[in-house]
Amino acid sequence: MTDTDRQKQPASRVSTTGRATTPRRRLGGTLGAGLGLLALAGGLVACSDGSAGNSAQSSPSASASASSNGPTVEHTELAPPTPTAAPTDLRQVTCKYRKDDTGSPSKFVGYPPSKLSRRVMHAKKMIIRTNRGEIVIDLATKDVPCAVNSLAFLASKNFYDNTVCHRLATVETVGLGMLQCGDPLATGDGKRKEDGEGGPGYLFDDENLGGLPLSRGTVGLAQASEDANSNGSQFFISFSDENTQLTAAGAAFTMIGVVSKGMDVIDKIARGGIIPFNGDPTADVRGEGSNAPKMKVVIKDLTIV
Repeated sequence: MTDTDRQKQPASRVSTTGRATTPRRRLGGTLGAGLGLLALAGGLVACSDGSAGNSAQSSPSASASASSNGPTVEHTELAPPTPTAAPTDLRQVTCKYRKDDTGSPSKFVGYPPSKLSRRVMHAKKMIIRTNRGEIVIDLATKDVPCAVNSLAFLASKNFYDNTVCHRLATVETVGLGMLQCGDPLATGDGKRKEDGEGGPGYLFDDENLGGLPLSRGTVGLAQASEDANSNGSQFFISFSDENTQLTAAGAAFTMIGVVSKGMDVIDKIARGGIIPFNGDPTADVRGEGSNAPKMKVVIKDLTIV
């Protein structure tokens, strides 16, 4: 996901996994014409427990089939992601969060603890209550403990309350299907160029890359593909199997879980269409601004349980 797209996403642009040269972050790296990804807030968390085990069996599962109806994409291949192992004992995990010194705007509420609480170790779900309905995500806590630790910390500080999901990427406009949220300063009106740059003021490392497919229903942290280890508060919800083309191109993100309730909410938002950034939907692809959901999405409350 800078982040995945443009917001702390890719940096100065909204590419599906790339980051622009400006302070903004996004989730998108440029895969070619017609493709723009989310910009995600960057945050770096390093998890270490000295183990090399793979706890794939604890990860939620999602469909990995790609649709054949999407646009033909010409892209520059990225280096294959380096697999990262999930810890075998969460009690031994130490998370490292560093100051975000990129100059990106932030809402700083402190740093998450380095050690996981029992509550975090047993976290099962992330519940997002929005003005459009409730979305429930089954968390892959054993595979991405430091990401869940960060989310739980921010949730405890009401960091996400009354924030706006600022970006909607649709297959028709950028060749991908994702709703991006988590910028605490975003307006989501398709006019503010800085939407997608905001974060929590800290960064943390990637975890369990390749643990979940970038297919419909999966949820990940936003950052530009060229900006590894720059996760923050922004996240994206995938609503299209078209997104698997990012994985095929070598992009990898910290995937935190799978939607178990509320995909109908996401689909309705997607069907509502976009507000093109300043009237130009291609600006999103170029990383010059975010196409916002026409149906404004406000997170009323986010909790980890």
